[in-house]
Formats: sequence, structure tokens, C-alpha cells
Amino acid sequence: MSEATTSNTATVKVRLVKSPHGRLRKHRACIRGLGLRRIGSSRVLEDTPAVRGMIRKIDYLLEVEEANP
Repeated sequence: MSEATTSNTATVKVRLVKSPHGRLRKHRACIRGLGLRRIGSSRVLEDTPAVRGMIRKIDYLLEVEEANP
């Protein structure tokens, strides 16, 4: 992607606030797929339908906010 394209894309900041211990395997996989490792870890991700789907699946474990690019 060109730099002009990446500067126009929206981003979302996610932070893991609850433990994945004892959760469903698919939910733990979503946490790993988002790049989160432990409680309090956060990532700024590109706002795509795939990322939004993972966030929606485990929204009870996350804190989500819109990030400014």
C-alpha cells in the first residue's frame, strides 16, 4: 500500500481488560489474532470488517476506542 492510502484509513485501538483464561477456544483465538497477549495490552489496528468481526465476538473482554491516524 502507498503511504497516502494508509494515512486515510481509519484505525481502532483495542485493549484487553479481562482474562482469556477459561474462555472458548475461538474467543482465545480472536484475542491472539488481534495481537493481544495479556491483560492491559493494547494495539492500534486498521478498521476493517475482519477486525470488527473479531472485536464484536469478544467485546466483553475488550475496551475499544477510535484512534486518530
